[in-house]
Amino acid sequence: MPSSPSRSLETFPNPKPERDYEIRFETPEFTCLCPMTGQPDFATIRINYTPDKTCVELKSLKLYLWSFRNEGAFHEAVTNRILDDLVAALKPRRCEVVGDFLVRGGIHTVVVARYPDK
Repeated sequence: MPSSPSRSLETFPNPKPERDYEIRFETPEFTCLCPMTGQPDFATIRINYTPDKTCVELKSLKLYLWSFRNEGAFHEAVTNRILDDLVAALKPRRCEVVGDFLVRGGIHTVVVARYPDK
């Protein structure tokens, strides 16, 4: 059965909750739509987090990121939304999401959102 986009982030128990360690993900195939023009925006999304009690399951993360494909969102909004949703699902010790968007109109945009925000 084919997969479809989903906003559900599944988790599993952290196998080493007593240790601080980082988990890093990078996906160079993120897409959303420009809310002004409806044209596609392409980005590399980088996620770096220190888990507490739970970790994110990769297939659910892939389907979650896919769910933005047909949605209009400003770069700043989508990067912060991803961080907010990860924090809500995982309650990590730390988390950073970087949205590295391809050039649009001659401008390269990189948005960095962190939890906890200092």
